[in-house]
Amino acid sequence: MVTSANPVRGPAQPELDPSLPEGVRVRILRTAHGDRRAAAELASALTERQLTGVDPLPAQPPVLLRAYRQEVRALPDTTRRLLLLAAADQYPVDTHAFLRAVTATRLDTRPLVTAEVAGVAHATAGGIVFRDPWTRIAAYETASVTDRRAVHLLLARVLRGEGESPRRSWHRGAAALGPSRRLAAELRAAAHTARTAGDHALACALVERAAALSPEPSERARLLARAAADAWRSGDADRARRLVAATDDDALGGLLALRAGNATDAFDALLTAAVRYAEDGPGPARTDHPQHAAVHLLARATEAAIYTGDLRRCREAAAVADRLGIVPPGTLGGLAAAFEGRYDDARDLLKAAAGRCGPGGDPTLLIHSGIAALMLGDHTAAATATVRAAASARAGGDGVTVPQAMEFRAYADFWTGRPRAAEAATLEALRQAYTTGQDNGACHLQAALAMFAAVTGDEDVCRERAEAARSYALARGLGLPAALALFALAFLDLSTGRFAASAARLRALAAFGPGHGHRAIRHIATPHYVEAAVRTGDTRVARAAHADYDHWARTVRSPDDLALSARCRALLASGAEAVEHYRTALDLHASGTRDFERARTELLFGGALRRLRHRTEARDRLHSALEAFEHFGSPQCAAAARIELRVLGEPVSPVRGADDLVARLTAQQLMVARMAADGATNREIAARLLLSPRTIDHHLRGVFARLGIRSRIELVRLLGEG
Repeated sequence: MVTSANPVRGPAQPELDPSLPEGVRVRILRTAHGDRRAAAELASALTERQLTGVDPLPAQPPVLLRAYRQEVRALPDTTRRLLLLAAADQYPVDTHAFLRAVTATRLDTRPLVTAEVAGVAHATAGGIVFRDPWTRIAAYETASVTDRRAVHLLLARVLRGEGESPRRSWHRGAAALGPSRRLAAELRAAAHTARTAGDHALACALVERAAALSPEPSERARLLARAAADAWRSGDADRARRLVAATDDDALGGLLALRAGNATDAFDALLTAAVRYAEDGPGPARTDHPQHAAVHLLARATEAAIYTGDLRRCREAAAVADRLGIVPPGTLGGLAAAFEGRYDDARDLLKAAAGRCGPGGDPTLLIHSGIAALMLGDHTAAATATVRAAASARAGGDGVTVPQAMEFRAYADFWTGRPRAAEAATLEALRQAYTTGQDNGACHLQAALAMFAAVTGDEDVCRERAEAARSYALARGLGLPAALALFALAFLDLSTGRFAASAARLRALAAFGPGHGHRAIRHIATPHYVEAAVRTGDTRVARAAHADYDHWARTVRSPDDLALSARCRALLASGAEAVEHYRTALDLHASGTRDFERARTELLFGGALRRLRHRTEARDRLHSALEAFEHFGSPQCAAAARIELRVLGEPVSPVRGADDLVARLTAQQLMVARMAADGATNREIAARLLLSPRTIDHHLRGVFARLGIRSRIELVRLLGEG
């Protein structure tokens, strides 16, 4: 196999400007193949729109490549020809044919010694390993057109194995001297084969080459749109955006805006494209199944409406679907009905959508099944649908959809009390979202991580992630992550006894308009708002909010929603009436899945029983809540349970497993400690966790204080013993 060596990462490697947006920084490093010299050069040449992530990044660093080209040109011709053959076998499509080409033509490989002495590349049993990707690109681009054509034809000739026809077609197309309908058709067929196999990066290269060889302008535009779609599905957002700029494909433009631009603009573009597909049928940049495409675009437009929080747009999209005679996605109809107060209709439509979560299937429709299940309070079904969406996307080579599935999986993980287990998966999804240019999705995942941090007691991380999410979301009109981040801060305030601050934040969820707040987040936050409002003596608005929440809970009949409604009723009552409502809530929780909320209900119930002097039952409820909070890793809620028990005069054991590192450190502190013990610097840890070095330094100081140590050496020893 022919590969390129990893770039050297010594102390001389320049650091990128820490003020760069995280999504831009990650994509620059990807574009630079991890080479920080190339990344620094690319970053220094970015326009203002590229710096904010609006425009695609440049593809190559010209100054660095100019130096590398000079280095390659200084080599003997015989060495350069061998390097060209190896480079053409790897760039821009990896075809694994170098050794076969050498054998077939009996090439003398001894001139490669010169390349090894120069430090440009070296030979291995599997082929040629270049010093870095930029040297490989320079070896290819310094060759003449004639020499490049010759090596492409040679590589095409030796690619005769089973399944190698797409790569053979690539080399034939790369060797073409000018437009050719025959070669363009061959490349289109090869791209279809690659796409079916889930190799969208190869399909993109093949279709883009087919566009270059096509003599008809309309066909070129259609092929470039197809190449842009393949680039997007392969995870190369910058390439997709560069390609789509050369077309009039409003559908793909809307999708790109949905994942990395203004969601309101995305909604308008996607709805317009859906109408055009349904009314005009296939066109230069359209499919042969316009009705299916229109339904898919309506699903995407629904996502845009969900992201903005402007659910009135769902009603607009539903009306368009009705006018066109299209059966809209169930999530669209359900949201429109819920917005209009038709809760019975909304329930039926959402149940139909949530039911479409069998194995396999379209990842987008599976994600919508998960969203519908979340709205119905069925978090088990939501988790199943989103996991299947991610699996289906991976099976089809559509890695770009995986982090989107994880965005909504995070809600199910949070509500079912798995914040520690979910954090690592969500962090990986965050990296994928940034890498694939999905900054809007990354914003949503940042807000979810803020929520996990609020539950697990990482106050600094919660605030940093929530601030990052809200700052980005408010600039892009993304009401969903903005509201979720605000909810995370409100939950943090609530769990640490700052009830007035929590109530003020939760009131703001209702006060903001589209692009700032979100009705769905306001709805799921209602039980917490009722609690905060009661604690501050402001029950008038809380009763109104609970009335609407109770209406929805009784309509969808979700045990957990009904349990939380009963808990609200208990908080708004007193004496024996409150006790009965708490008992009802716990009976309902027993049939649900929100174990974390069940524990919070037991905590509130235990406090109410203590005030009524029902000491024995209060003690039992509080011990049960304490055990659950320790299991979930929620130190603030556990501390609240201990305070209630101490007021009862009940002896409380110290934090579970005082000698256990997991018990003494928060989830984020434990992760930082393990990375530091492995030798990672603060900056490296910050890059891995997508946090600031300042936050990592704060965490390490907290780790040292909690463990009673003073150095990383002691940390290595302690973790090794653990």
